[in-house]
Formats: sequence, C-alpha cells, structure tokens
Amino acid sequence: MWPTDRLRRTAGDAALSPEMPLILAARVGNRREVTATDAAAQALGLRVGMPVTQAQALVPGLRVELADPQADAASLERLALWALQRISPVVAVDPPDGIVIDSTGADHLHGGEAAMLDALLGRLLMSGVTARAAIADSWGAAHALARHAATPVFLAPPGQARSALAPLPLQALRLPDPTLRSLGDLGFASIGDLLAQPRAPLTRRFGPDLCRRLDQALGRIAEPIEPVRPDDLVEVRRAFAEPIAAAETIARHVGLLMERLCAALEARGLGARRLDLLCWRVDNRIETVRVGLAVPRRAAPRLTRLLCDRIETIDPGHGIEIMTLTATLAEPLGARQTGSLLEEPAPDLSGLIDRLVNRVGSQAVYRFAPVPSDVPERCVRRVPPLAEPGGAGWPGHWPRPARLLPRPEPIETMALLPDHPPNWFSWRGIRRRVRRADGPERVFGEWWKRDAELVAVRDYFRVEDDAGERYWIFRAGDGEDAATGSHRWFLHGVFG
Repeated sequence: MWPTDRLRRTAGDAALSPEMPLILAARVGNRREVTATDAAAQALGLRVGMPVTQAQALVPGLRVELADPQADAASLERLALWALQRISPVVAVDPPDGIVIDSTGADHLHGGEAAMLDALLGRLLMSGVTARAAIADSWGAAHALARHAATPVFLAPPGQARSALAPLPLQALRLPDPTLRSLGDLGFASIGDLLAQPRAPLTRRFGPDLCRRLDQALGRIAEPIEPVRPDDLVEVRRAFAEPIAAAETIARHVGLLMERLCAALEARGLGARRLDLLCWRVDNRIETVRVGLAVPRRAAPRLTRLLCDRIETIDPGHGIEIMTLTATLAEPLGARQTGSLLEEPAPDLSGLIDRLVNRVGSQAVYRFAPVPSDVPERCVRRVPPLAEPGGAGWPGHWPRPARLLPRPEPIETMALLPDHPPNWFSWRGIRRRVRRADGPERVFGEWWKRDAELVAVRDYFRVEDDAGERYWIFRAGDGEDAATGSHRWFLHGVFG
C-alpha cells in the first residue's frame, strides 16, 4: 500500500483517518481505474483495476485521489537511501512498491536476520508505512515471499528456496500478464506446477524469460543489484586489469582505497561513521563488508584495520574485478586538541568500542544510564557506549544490587507484618534462613503513569543468609491495606 501510505504521510495533520477508505485513480484508456487501495478499502472489497465508478457505487462517499506514480517512485528512492544508511550497503529500488536489500555482511550488526527485520518493520510502522519483508537466498525468491507469504515476516531457511516457492502463485515470478494468462489457460496455478515440468517445452512456447525468472528465484543464475547512491556520497573506486582473490592482495588495496577516501573526507571536513566495502566479482555477485564507528573518524590506519578484520567474510569466487569504498554515513569532523601540559588526556575508548561492535553487533555493546524513577526496573536504560551524560544521577540514599533480575521472581517466606523482614525464604527450590536484614525501603508507584499505581507500594529489604549471600527482596503492599498490593513476596536482585 505504498502509494496510499505515501499520500497520508505527506498530508500530515490533514491526512484522512486510517479508518476511512482511500483509493487512488488514474485514467487508463477511456475510463478511470483504481490504481491503489488502502487497508480499509480492501476490507470493503475494492481492488486495483476496478473502475472508479464501480468502487464509488459500492462505497458511497469514497475518498478518491489522483495517482502520482512519479512522486511514488521518488519517495521510494528516498526510502531506499534511508535503508542504505541504516541497514545494508547494497540497496536498490524494486518498483513499484518495494526495495531489495542485500544484507550479506551487514545483518550481524543488527543482531541477526530476524532482529534486523523486526527493527526495519518497526521503524516503517512508526513512520506510517505498512510493510512486509522476507529474507531468502535470491532477490527473486525474497520478492515473491515478501508479497505472497510474509505475515508480515518470512525467513526462508538457506538452500530451501524451492520448497518455499512451490505453493506460491505464478504472479510471484514477475512475469508479464500475457504469459500469466497463457499459463493459467494451460492449468498452471502455482510455481510448484512449473518446477515439475521439463524446461524445453516451456522455453519453446513462452520464450527464455519464463525459465530465466525461475532460475533467478532459485538462485541458479545471478541477478545483479545496482545499488542506489546519493549525489553527495563520498566514494572511491578501483577497477583491476586482472581479478584479485588473495586475502593479502585485498587487504593491500583496501589500505590504498582508504587513504584516498580519508583524503576526500578531509577535503570536505568530514569523518566517517559508517564504511562500506563492495567487491564486484567476475560472476556479477557483490561481496560486502560494513563497519560502523562510535564517533566520526578519518584515520586511515585505524579504519583499514577495522575492515581488514572482516576480510575473511569475503568470498572472492573466481576473482574480484572492482572494489569500491564508501563513507555511507559521514559527519562533520573538525580539528581538536589531543593533549595538554596541564591535564591528562581522557582515555580514548572509541577504538575498542568500534572493534567490539563490528564483531558482535551494535545491539550487544551499550552502557547503562540512570532514569529519574524510584521504581527499580524503570530507573535504568541502555544508551550508546559513548553517549553524553544525560544529567540524571544514580540514587545514593539506598544501595542497589549489582544484578537486577529481568523480572521479580516470587518466593515463599514467613515474616511478621507489617515492618519486619522474613525469618526465612525459599527461592528456586532452596530454603534460606535470614541471618541479617535491613529495611524496609518503601517505593511508591508512579501514579502519573497509570491509575493502577495510585496506591501501589513496595517494601524492599536487604537480607543476608547463613552462607553470606545477600539478596534484595520486597513485599507487594504495605502489609495492612489489601488495596496497596497482593502482600506477596518477591526476589528482585542479588548483591555482589
């Protein structure tokens, strides 16, 4: 629903409510036809290709807007450029309503393929774009699965494209309408029906395009992706007279390209935040390496080392004939003083963070920052490792455990109400006798967030058992009024 989503996003506050059906129309021959429908219109039975007069007869008061294919294409290209900067170095427009992303060499930065798709769809949904996504071995298979199998996500297991494509309709193969009608007349309904047929009769009757689309979907032949590139992109390129394949040769040319790229960045006063190395093989496949940086940099030795750490992920095949190095994301970087005679320079952790992030992914490297909240599970959040301090400080009036459980776990106890700690408690099947205790520390609910916390309280105790282990436990409620909590006991953390 890209055309209708784009129209609503550009309309802003004046956009039609999502509950109101919307269609886009254009003149085809001597009549006006529906070219796009939103979810509400589809639920009412409206479809693309229907005459506008018929749609208006079915839905009185239907909102009809003029289609603008050029604006749709331009906006789709901007979406592809956004994905280029944030998802993967190889992104292309897949008209009229899709983008194709080669995530090889980049999905590890997002925590894996599933996490990458969830983050991508989440960002699009928050922007008002309804989307479906699929990952497969080839562009053709991903195109088909995203449009005919994803709900809203589909991850095809590696090497299983044939079984994943078999139940899909023939429209998933990107064939022209006359070919689809002829195949339907012959009784073919799904891709699986074609896979079971000999190739020679199909080629004689329908030409080479039918089998070519089948082979592209199955990954038997390559389908080159021409990545989108913004006009102001900082990029250097090297073509080789003879293909290269040795890791040492690739590393040497990466260093040479990096020196040229850093010189171009310096001329513009920029530093790289994300680098993409693209290697075009002789078989038209592209091998990619993406690295990110915590802060803008243009020191060639450091950036070269980051890329060379991932050279083992490049499969040169029969050789690499073109290499490009791109600063996909660049930020201003001015001159700064690195040392002083009066002050010790602050330690530079950006190099360590960059190497960790590019090995285990950006989701796995972070630090904690305090949030002004008395509720323990809400008083901390994850921030980038080199983020500036937010101004809030950690609470110092009561000690906090070194390890906070993901969620409080219920325990069995015996205690004198309302202000006494328990004499013993049982957690995870082990009974522990309380030797020392301190508390209670009363924590009130955040009544401004929801009504259920208007009277809710917790009483926290620090307790120590016979083995010297210390725990953070609490009672839900004040011990007297049942409205303040269930009066059940929970273990929330463990002190170091």
